[in-house]
Amino acid sequence: MNCIIKPGPRQNLTGSLLFFIPLQKKRLGRIIALDYGRKRTGIAATDPMQLIANSITTVASTEVIKFLLNYTFKETVDAFVVGYPRQMNNQLSESVKYIDPFIVQLKKTFPGKDVILMDERFTSKIAFQTMIMGGVKKKDRQNKAMIDSISATIILQSYLEQRKNSNL
Repeated sequence: MNCIIKPGPRQNLTGSLLFFIPLQKKRLGRIIALDYGRKRTGIAATDPMQLIANSITTVASTEVIKFLLNYTFKETVDAFVVGYPRQMNNQLSESVKYIDPFIVQLKKTFPGKDVILMDERFTSKIAFQTMIMGGVKKKDRQNKAMIDSISATIILQSYLEQRKNSNL
């Protein structure tokens, strides 16, 4: 049991009074990752301990905020990680013009939550390769919704690894 030692009603060997107060374990909220696209958005979330990224679903981009409102009503969420597209030369991609208004809306809807932008280069290609290596049938690999949710999971796992390596 974790505890804090403070002066109190018991005496130790040196004559000081001590008592034990059990520490409350801090409940972590989940971190949600979003692979936002013009038509669909892949969504992934961590477990409550923020260790593992799991694919949740893919929703129509017009329904993302509604989905997140429902999700945050049921689950504690600490932050959102949004895939932010860059080109090979590290310049912002053309699709940023669709993502920036969404980020503004996300920040307005969830003002107390952090919104973290994460480089999403190659996530769709990695997701597709993951499906091949996982033995997903060719017909199922054409399901773009599946690719989007796997991409969100990759974005979130990358964020978790980066956070772990930088001790954030």
